Amino acid sequence: MTSAKQVKVVQRVTCTMKGFLTPLMPVLLFLLHPDASTSSTCPKDCTCSTVDSTMCFQRRSPTIPVGVSPLTKNLYLFSNGIESLNTDDFRGMEDLEMLDLSQNKLTELPDKVFEPLSSLRNLDLSSNQISYISEKSFQGLVLLERLYIYSNHIKTIHPAAFNGMEHLLELKLQGNMLTSIPTLAMPHLLLLDLRFNHLPTLGPSDLQMPNLESLKLGGVGLTRLNDELISNLKNLHELDLSGNQLETLPPVLKETHALIHLNLASNPMGPLNVQDLQNLSELQELDISNLSLQSLPEEFSQYFPHLRKLTVAENPFNCLCTLAWFPRWLRAKSITLERTEETRCHFPPIIAGKVLERLDHRDFGCPTTTTVTTSTVKTTTLKPVPVTTPPSTTKAAPHHGASEKPAVKEDDDSLLPPVLPSPSSSEDPEEETHFCPSDTCLNGGTCRLVGIGQVECMCPRGFTGLYCEILKKPPSPPEKGDTPPTAIVEAPDISSHHATPTSILLDLHRYFELRPKTRAIRLTYRNLSGPDRRPIQLNLPASHPEYVLRGLKPNSTYAICVSALGAPSGTERVCIEAHTTPEKDFYKQTFPEKELTTIIIPAVAILLLLVLVAVAVGVMCYLKKKKAKGHLELDCEPSQLELDGVKPGVDNGALPQKQPQTMIPEPAVQNGNLEYEVLLLQDHCTSNNNTASHKPSYF
Repeated sequence: MTSAKQVKVVQRVTCTMKGFLTPLMPVLLFLLHPDASTSSTCPKDCTCSTVDSTMCFQRRSPTIPVGVSPLTKNLYLFSNGIESLNTDDFRGMEDLEMLDLSQNKLTELPDKVFEPLSSLRNLDLSSNQISYISEKSFQGLVLLERLYIYSNHIKTIHPAAFNGMEHLLELKLQGNMLTSIPTLAMPHLLLLDLRFNHLPTLGPSDLQMPNLESLKLGGVGLTRLNDELISNLKNLHELDLSGNQLETLPPVLKETHALIHLNLASNPMGPLNVQDLQNLSELQELDISNLSLQSLPEEFSQYFPHLRKLTVAENPFNCLCTLAWFPRWLRAKSITLERTEETRCHFPPIIAGKVLERLDHRDFGCPTTTTVTTSTVKTTTLKPVPVTTPPSTTKAAPHHGASEKPAVKEDDDSLLPPVLPSPSSSEDPEEETHFCPSDTCLNGGTCRLVGIGQVECMCPRGFTGLYCEILKKPPSPPEKGDTPPTAIVEAPDISSHHATPTSILLDLHRYFELRPKTRAIRLTYRNLSGPDRRPIQLNLPASHPEYVLRGLKPNSTYAICVSALGAPSGTERVCIEAHTTPEKDFYKQTFPEKELTTIIIPAVAILLLLVLVAVAVGVMCYLKKKKAKGHLELDCEPSQLELDGVKPGVDNGALPQKQPQTMIPEPAVQNGNLEYEVLLLQDHCTSNNNTASHKPSYF
């Protein structure tokens, strides 16, 4: 008989063993599983982070890896260099649900190659070299939901290639060479991407998809959009028509009220009439880039109450008062402006190249109401600031009269530009002639006119730059016991200097000093003021701490960025904005002596001509005097001198190209009166008294 004490000991041991074995039960069951020995292995050069996932990345092998576990549900074989497939590659993978074969070197899909994958739901064959889809390329994939075969060389697809794929939800065919597509009768398809093929004649018979939500037709060569095609898609929410040849807004879009995303960018529509979009009140994302828009009416803000993302890049906006509502509306409604850096002002010149979203209300040069009180008349005038007037925050200039005390009433939003005096006011008329656009100089700089329509900024202490836009960093305070250093202003990492109106000198000394390990840099620059804003990249060695960007446009703003060459993406980039000056003003300021030269040269030429005429007249007088005395007889008349270039030079008002001058013979003969008798020698005229041959010398 077992005593009660022994029973208690057995129970205690049993409880202890149970507590120890419980956490190990999953491991024991996994080891006892009949496929445990297979699932614990992983193909060579692959990683198996979980039992059902196998990832083979950059194996550099032309075939499928051997030894993939039959328990695998997700198999990633992208960028492996795989060149061919066969049905034996997928034997025993009935549970596979995700197969990624993208970025390989496949040129064809054998018939029924995927037939063993009866559970497959996602197949990615993108970025290969496949040129043809046969009738049986996808046979057996009855549960497939997503098929990605974009970025291949596909030219033709068999009409029955997608038969039996009743569960397909997404089909991506963009970036191929298709000129036609088979009839796509897919009742459950939600997304169809056909971008960047050549399909200019799509009709309603091509797309039989009653539940389609997203249709992407960007860059397919459409010259018109079939109304019936769109009207049949009752559930369409996203439509991409960018990069086509649509010259007008398709009328059917005015009635497609269910659209949430619409892309019309880069069509030759000319200036789009945005009022045509007012019925699309459900839009949440709109792209109207590169449509030659110069402005947007304020009613635009009322058309789309649900808008969350807007793209209006690459449009030549006139940033005048009529557009002042736009940045404020974006901020008030928390709307994201996509491609912000490519959305800039084109006019007026004072703010050309500025990012539209970052402008304040006062930057648009809106008129302000000014009440001017005088001793005899009280008038209220509204006068718009000229379009060339820059943003302003300064007060109106004071009047000279003691009794004139103007009161300026400003809008509630922000300070507005000063108003020029109207003709009816009694202000000093000289004020307008000396008017310098206020707030041209930032950070309290003083603006002064240096020419007609040209200004110059005198920056306050601590600021520098063309418009006083660069803040100089003060030196760090000295520590105790140290002698206070002289004031040193920390320079920016890169800086620019004006070389000519078509070039900018970049100073990279400090950039390389702060980064001594940098051996080379990537320099990127683009014009923010012109229509062509494509970036240009240069690679420069560290041995070029100064570099001149050439071939630039005058009077333009350039964005210049520098980063270490070979550094990973996301590393630090140093960027500045630099400006080229107007060509006329540059030469006026940099080479003022040029204007002086243009005055001196004609004056000197006229003086030389007068001296030449005087010498010729003196010679003629001398010859006549000699002839009269009988000392010298000539075979030709002195009047012939006029025929040989002296008089024509005077008549034409310019020196002849190569004219014989008065010559001094070698040697001169001195008479008794200490006067020198100069022998005049001409090719056509010789003296009877002088037979010696003398060669003329020209000067």
